[in-house]
Amino acid sequence: MNSFYKNLLAITADISHGATLEEVFVHFYDGFKAHVPYDRIGAAIISDDQTLVRSIWAHAEYQPLLLSPGYQAPLANSSLKAIVETGKPRIINDLEAYLRKKPGSHSTGLIVKEGIRSSLTCPLSTEGKPIGFLFFSNTTPHAYENAHVKRFQEIAEHLSLVVARTQALEHLRQLNELKNKFLGIAAHDLRSPLGVVQNYIELLEDPEILGDAERRKHILDRINAVTTRMLNLINDLLDISAIESGQLKIERQPVDLVAFLNEALVNHELSARMKNIKVIGEIPSALPGVEIDAKRIAQVIDNLISNAVKFSPAGTTVTLHASAENYSVRISVTDQGQGIPEEEQKKLFQEFGKTSVKPTDGEKSTGLGLAIVKKIIIGHDGKVGVSSKIGSGSTFYFTIPTSR
Repeated sequence: MNSFYKNLLAITADISHGATLEEVFVHFYDGFKAHVPYDRIGAAIISDDQTLVRSIWAHAEYQPLLLSPGYQAPLANSSLKAIVETGKPRIINDLEAYLRKKPGSHSTGLIVKEGIRSSLTCPLSTEGKPIGFLFFSNTTPHAYENAHVKRFQEIAEHLSLVVARTQALEHLRQLNELKNKFLGIAAHDLRSPLGVVQNYIELLEDPEILGDAERRKHILDRINAVTTRMLNLINDLLDISAIESGQLKIERQPVDLVAFLNEALVNHELSARMKNIKVIGEIPSALPGVEIDAKRIAQVIDNLISNAVKFSPAGTTVTLHASAENYSVRISVTDQGQGIPEEEQKKLFQEFGKTSVKPTDGEKSTGLGLAIVKKIIIGHDGKVGVSSKIGSGSTFYFTIPTSR
């Protein structure tokens, strides 16, 4: 057995013995230099939603590395998209000429500044699913003109195993953190309101209070409000748990979106009126056809409108807007509230991602609603986002592809 295949077996042994991602890649970098040409090697992974490519490791014969771990860029409309679609490696033997043709390629610009002149990119995949890329680079032009691509592919196949294993371990770690947060919420956010309900029930056992219709109604209203909050929390926990375990099903059906959105408005008018806030619609008389899970999209809209009301002061307006654009429908909810600091907006759409902005009437929030919104919209092949400025309110929006 030649040394090339011995090194491949050594990588497999590293994986089975629980070596870290860094250890495996360093072993790989040092072990294969005699077999294939490179002055630099990098590895990147594709995000779970297939929208971003993120660098996770890089090593070179020189410093500094301008394109370093943590760098990320959209996958759509990039040259890497073709590698994902074909599953075949790509060779660029003159990166300077390539950059002249595509001056907008930021990542290429960075490695050219590093001194790299040619590259060979191999896809990383597991069980037929693309998970990332392996980048071999050289400071000499045309270094891969006569490359034995099969050898590079064999290396990539073995390294796909370590990347997949690392991703699986990271997912387990995140699930464990999520479980611990769930337990913390159950211990804190459910125990306190249960105590309140218990106290109210004890009050109702007092014959004097039981005979007073006004006081009895007040207590029952409070019990209803507290138990509703607990039920909402439990539903959020169950939803996020189902999403993270891959059990959230999206059942799409054709929906009259205009009627659907107008009904959503009616559902929130009363609760908003209690805070002296108007909820209005800017909904056209006709919108393109869509196929959605009506229950789940209603959940998304309810979350966005209720959040807008929750964080808005009295006397303001919340607007539900819809429009057609580029084979999709864009739906947004705009408030005239406090706005969200730009540096805190990255916390939004994440589990337990609360900002410093507080509800205007002491309402409670689990920090799960927007995370659920994002997962539901991704399940519909759409996108979510936010535009906000301190003192000028916020606009939360999402898109849904139209029926074709």
